[in-house]
Amino acid sequence: MSILPVARLAEQLRRDAFTPRPAGNGWRPRIGAEIEFIPVDSDTHRRCPIVPTPGMATATLPVLRRLAYREGWREDPSASGAPVFTTPDGGVLSYEPGGQIEYSSPPNASVTALVAALRETTRKLRDEASAFGIGLLTVGLDPFNGIDRVPLQLHGDRYTAMDAYLAACGPAGPRMMRQTAAFQITVDAGDDPVGLWQVLSAAAPYVTAIFANSSRYAGASTGDQSARAQTWRALDPARTGLPAAATAAPAAGYTAFALVAPAILRRSADGRYRPFMDLLASGDATLADWGPHLTTLFPEVRPRRSADAATFELRSADMVPPESFVAPLVLTAGIAFDAQSRRFAAELLGPADPDLLGRAGHEGLRDPAIARVARDLYAIAMHGSARLGDAVVAGADLDAARDFAARYLERDRSPADDLGIPDAAVVGKPERFAGGPHAATFG
Repeated sequence: MSILPVARLAEQLRRDAFTPRPAGNGWRPRIGAEIEFIPVDSDTHRRCPIVPTPGMATATLPVLRRLAYREGWREDPSASGAPVFTTPDGGVLSYEPGGQIEYSSPPNASVTALVAALRETTRKLRDEASAFGIGLLTVGLDPFNGIDRVPLQLHGDRYTAMDAYLAACGPAGPRMMRQTAAFQITVDAGDDPVGLWQVLSAAAPYVTAIFANSSRYAGASTGDQSARAQTWRALDPARTGLPAAATAAPAAGYTAFALVAPAILRRSADGRYRPFMDLLASGDATLADWGPHLTTLFPEVRPRRSADAATFELRSADMVPPESFVAPLVLTAGIAFDAQSRRFAAELLGPADPDLLGRAGHEGLRDPAIARVARDLYAIAMHGSARLGDAVVAGADLDAARDFAARYLERDRSPADDLGIPDAAVVGKPERFAGGPHAATFG
C-alpha cells in the first residue's frame, strides 16, 4: 500500500482532533455527557424491549413517545432501526443495541448547568417509566439478567455487523453491546490537545476505579468492582484500551492503531475480517470507509470531531446514580479546563499504563496503590474546578463533589459497594461471569 493514504489519514486526524484551539474571542471550553439507563420491569426485573414483544416486559418506546409528545421533543427515524428524540436544547435520546436508553447532552461551558440538565432529564424519564412499571437502572451492568434474556434489539446494518463480529469474542461481545451502561464525558480538546489526551489517558484507570458501579451480574457477585470495565478487557484488544496514550504524536499513533484494527463494517472479498489497512491495499475499502470504521473503535479515550471543535470522549466510568453525576464531571473539568491542575495531574500520573486497566476494573479502590493515586487525582481536580469559578462549577456542586469523596474515596469505596441486590432477584438461571483478558482470533 502506498504511504500516501496513511499520511493523509494521520494528517486528517491531527487536524480534526489534535490541532490546538487558540484561547480568546470569548470562547470557553465545553463539556458534555452521555448517560445510559438499563430498563427493567419494576416487579420481575426482566429486561424491557424497545417495542412490544410477546413474552417480554413492558416496551419502552411507547413510554418515550408519550414523554416526547408532552415535552415537545422531535422524533426522527434512524439507521439503527429505532427512532431518536431531540430535545429543544439539542440533547438527543436514543437506544443502544440491548434496549438501553441513552441521553446525550449538548455541550455546555458550565458543569453546574450540565449537571442540572442531566438530573432533570433523568427525573422526567424515571417518572414516566415508573408510571408504566419500568425501572431505569443507573448501574454499569445489568445486575439481574443473563445474556440469554437480552436479545439484540437494534437490527440496522451497523449493529448486526457488530453483533456478528463481537460474538467471536465470546460472551463479552454480546454482553458489552446489550447489557452495559456507562457515564461518558466529552470535553473540548482546547489549546493543548496532546497534553490533554495524555493526561486523560493516564487518568482512565483511576476513573474506572473511582466510579466502579457494576459488581453484580445475573443476580450474583462477579468478583469485580467494575464488571463493565472487565467486559471491555475481554473484547478485541485491537480496538480497545489505551492506544497511542503516551506518544508525543498521538494522531499518527492512533491512525496506526485504527489501520491495524479489523474492519467490522466492511469485510474482504472472501468474507473474512481483515485489518482496515489490508482492505485499503486490496481495494475492498476506500477512504470513504475510514470515518465509519473509526466509530467501531472503543478505546478508553476516543478522539472525535464535533461540529465546531476537536473533542475527546472519556469512556471509563460506569453509569452512576443521579446524586453522583457531579463527581465525574468535576473531576474531568478540573483537569481539562484548568492548566495548573492538568500539569499537576500529569506529574502525578506519569505516562498512561494500559496494564493498570485490568487491576482498576477488578480491585477498584480496594487496591491501596490505585486508591492513593485516585484520591490525589480527585483532590487536584477539585482544586482546579474551584479555580474555574461559579460560572463553571457553583459552590453547591463543589460541595456535592466533596461529599462524594467523603463517602467513597476517603473510605476506599466506590458506588459498587452500595449494590446489595439479593441473589433471589435474579431472572432465570444465574450465569457465571467470565471477565478478564480474552484472546480472540480473527483470520
